[in-house]
Amino acid sequence: MPSTARRVLTLLALLAVAGAIPGVLAHGGDDGPMDMGNDGDMGGHGGMGGEDPKPDPDSYPATYFAHPEHVSTIYAHIGIMVIGWVFLLPTAVMLSIARSRYTLTAQFLFLLTNAVGVLVGIVYNANTPDLYPNNAHHKLGWLVTWVVGAQVLVGLVGRVAGMMSSTPRQGRGKEEEQSFIPVSTEAMAEHHRMHQDMFSSPYRESNDSGQGTERNTESLRSASLSTMVGHESPIERNDRRIHYEEDDEDLPFKPAELGSSSAVPSFVAGMASKISDKAWKVIMFGYGFVDRTILILGYITLCTGLITYARFFEGHEVFSGLAHWIKGGIFFWYGILTLGRWSGSFGELGWAWNVRPKQQSQKWRPSAEFAEGALIFTYGATNIFLEHLGSSDAQFSSQDLEHVSITVLFIGGGLLAMLIESSRIRDLLNTTTTEASLSHPDHAFSDEERSALEPPRQYEFSINPIPALVILLLGIMMSSHTQQSMISSMVHKQWGNLLTGASFARGFTYVLLYLKPPRSVLPSRPPTELLTAFGLISGGTIFMASSGDTIEGMIHYDLDAMFFYTVTMGLVGVLMAWVVLVLAFKGWAVRRESNRSQIWKPRSKN
Repeated sequence: MPSTARRVLTLLALLAVAGAIPGVLAHGGDDGPMDMGNDGDMGGHGGMGGEDPKPDPDSYPATYFAHPEHVSTIYAHIGIMVIGWVFLLPTAVMLSIARSRYTLTAQFLFLLTNAVGVLVGIVYNANTPDLYPNNAHHKLGWLVTWVVGAQVLVGLVGRVAGMMSSTPRQGRGKEEEQSFIPVSTEAMAEHHRMHQDMFSSPYRESNDSGQGTERNTESLRSASLSTMVGHESPIERNDRRIHYEEDDEDLPFKPAELGSSSAVPSFVAGMASKISDKAWKVIMFGYGFVDRTILILGYITLCTGLITYARFFEGHEVFSGLAHWIKGGIFFWYGILTLGRWSGSFGELGWAWNVRPKQQSQKWRPSAEFAEGALIFTYGATNIFLEHLGSSDAQFSSQDLEHVSITVLFIGGGLLAMLIESSRIRDLLNTTTTEASLSHPDHAFSDEERSALEPPRQYEFSINPIPALVILLLGIMMSSHTQQSMISSMVHKQWGNLLTGASFARGFTYVLLYLKPPRSVLPSRPPTELLTAFGLISGGTIFMASSGDTIEGMIHYDLDAMFFYTVTMGLVGVLMAWVVLVLAFKGWAVRRESNRSQIWKPRSKN
């Protein structure tokens, strides 16, 4: 028995050694047949542990990124433009929207910074070869520069002409806020004569001499008014604003008086006086339109600058670049909009997760979900064949059909989202129930039955998960989308997971709102929307990096997918903090102008 057992153990040992011989031979040398990245089955494009084959350096075109001459000049151009378009311009836009008296100062500071950046760019172009002929960055850069310059000119003329009031009124004379205009002695005498009866009443507002011997006179109360402004409730602040505005209705406005102290304002006021009211309305509409779109134009200009710097999307690759960068840019600004809604932007429309404030004219306004549905529908309708245009032949491949199917999903999902937001459609869907409840008109309803006929409280707020569902499906599909290289697959999976996470966060937002709908006109600020914004902004940015030329550039310069991912996460965090600061700065500017106007008015009548 011992000899038999010894033979069995010896046989098992020999079998184990024989089984290990192939593995030893496979890993015995650097040039073995299973070397990752050569001809083995796990190498090349498909291996998760392999590396993408690096192209011949001589085959990659020369770029400004690798150009060895005048590097400090192009870095200075990039840095100055980032300071101007990312930091100074948003500040000027917020001041302009707030109708702040510091608007022109901020705008001129931006124009000066932009002019220096343009000059540095011209110097760089003059000393380097044209590596990207006929690029879009140069043309678009000049276009947006002239647009901003024209807006500043309109703002200057409008400020002098009295069209840049923080609370515009009907007609030329009512457009100018009285706090910005010196009132003449003749106008004050006429105002006192017309309102003598009001001034003799015990509830005086503006007839005090300034000495103030009575306990309740305005001169005594105005000293403490500055400490109270801004601490009232919105209703009290609005009542006080309406009171002062009604009291100012009879103050005459004389544009010619603005030019009494200087010849230049007089010349500008004379020019502005020749423009009709209708023309001013069109001009001011264009001014406001530029205010709300110039940041997007600046973003596009910066993106084209990056494309020119790295020499992406030349020739036929432009269609692939448009497909990825347009879609990624849409998700980027979708995230900015989501962060703005959380911060309180568009609260007057009910978009800030709040109840829409009641106004005198309750005109129809689209809900935020309706706007999202329209954006998704337009996105699908305009990009249905864009991916196919980037293919080398005219035949539809399986990947082309996949992209077409995704755009059809966007068309159907966007249309469904808009239909759900239609109050008319929802009313028609309730027809069966309403007809059944009113089938006996002579029936006397009890209090319990009447309460059962009331609309649910969830009807007061839009809960529409279809836009989030469309983005969720897109993220899932792109996370598993077959790519030609490992790094491309990783990048697609990264932004797909980010969009998926954003969709889940939006779903949690709707759960919170369904359980407890908002009751206040103030923003409810659900915390899950911060996660949604972060996922959309970062996902859109990485989406742009998943185009073919961008992936080839990453491979050429030895940049892996995780490097770009981590850099994007850090930049998005800083960007979100800056967006919140800019929106808070806008609120400060609006409140400061309102307080200054309300404090100045009663004192100017003494």
